[in-house]
Amino acid sequence: MNRTKGWLEAEISKALTRWEKEYLGRGSTAAKTDIVRDMIIVSLKVTLTPAEQALCETEEGRQAVKVMRNRLLESGAEALCSLIERLTGMPVRSLHTDLSTRTGERIIVFRLNDDLERRLMNGDGFGDEAGA
Repeated sequence: MNRTKGWLEAEISKALTRWEKEYLGRGSTAAKTDIVRDMIIVSLKVTLTPAEQALCETEEGRQAVKVMRNRLLESGAEALCSLIERLTGMPVRSLHTDLSTRTGERIIVFRLNDDLERRLMNGDGFGDEAGA
């Protein structure tokens, strides 16, 4: 199989959705990954539960949902970083995330120790397939 930038982006999207389902109990309805220099930027369409939607009717409730969802993701950050390292073959330097309770979009940014995009464009190898 020819492992291209697009292939790796798709594998990361699938692997993150799978991780969400296994770790959080539900997965995103859509995922899109972009590799830009030393960053992996993942955009996820998150489905809020009916209870979370009710809480989001107030600013205080929106903040509570946002904090809770971010803490849940951060509690699994080590596993997420390991997943990215396995797929790319590169260590994750840092992870950043935010969730919009208004649009249901979560953004996750993984900063790597090297320029993955350049390595892919040069045809350098990278990590294992998702689930391998």
